[in-house]
Amino acid sequence: MSGKQRILITGTSGLIGTAVAKRIAREADLVGLDCRPGPWTSIRGDIVDPAVAAKAVDGCDAVVHIAGLHAPHVRDRSARDFRMINVKGTDNLLRAAVRSKVKRFVLTSTTSIYGCTSRAGGAAVWVDENLEPNPEDIYDETKIEAERLCGEAAASGLGVAILRVSRCFPEPDGLVPFYRLFRGVDRRDVAEGHWLAATVPLTGPAVFNLSADPVFRREDAIRLWDDPWSVIDKRAPGIREIFLQQGWRMPGRIDRIYDIAKAKIVLGYRPRYGFREAIEDMNLYT
Repeated sequence: MSGKQRILITGTSGLIGTAVAKRIAREADLVGLDCRPGPWTSIRGDIVDPAVAAKAVDGCDAVVHIAGLHAPHVRDRSARDFRMINVKGTDNLLRAAVRSKVKRFVLTSTTSIYGCTSRAGGAAVWVDENLEPNPEDIYDETKIEAERLCGEAAASGLGVAILRVSRCFPEPDGLVPFYRLFRGVDRRDVAEGHWLAATVPLTGPAVFNLSADPVFRREDAIRLWDDPWSVIDKRAPGIREIFLQQGWRMPGRIDRIYDIAKAKIVLGYRPRYGFREAIEDMNLYT
């Protein structure tokens, strides 16, 4: 016996799952579950099958559930597919976790459920975990349902942490550093957040936003809607010049700011890769 925790991660062949698996494998014995092969995937199978879920969960101290259909799949997968994978699959894992007396279940959810795009305008929305979800599509709806199932499982004694993760996938030129100002996150920070959510002591089920540290403040909300670059010049000096030098399109509005104060206080989450690091990764600083 290694003495380390044994942690199941679902979706270990995906972008987020790969990053999370790489981080958690440094300090725990990893079980990786995915339908597709990958360097961190040790079990090939579908969470929609209760037997697969039960076998993967057996003997684990914690489950980190990342697998699922995501926003890009809305274009080419049916609502039934979303419900089967995002809801039924989550339910299978939760039932198995309760039976196996798993100590912690971490669900990877999404900030998309806040539905900021369809909210009334006039000012950027300050998005903390108390903001009521406003689902815009089947992806959002199934993630909200998965969160609800986690809450029900917590009543059975399962420790639950829900991570609402912001944008962390590839973007067109300029949008990665731009979004890191207020609504994006690096996958390395996502990975660290998952490790903390799986291991930090918690009281009852908890929901956390996971994003980069926003550079803006609540009092910036109105100006961010009407004249964001005047605020960016103040809060993130130098980024305008980089956008102009690179010929990147300069978005004319910021409609939301993701607040990560709760994750910082409760989990000790300290994102390291903000907008400056995103630019450094693109080798644009001189």
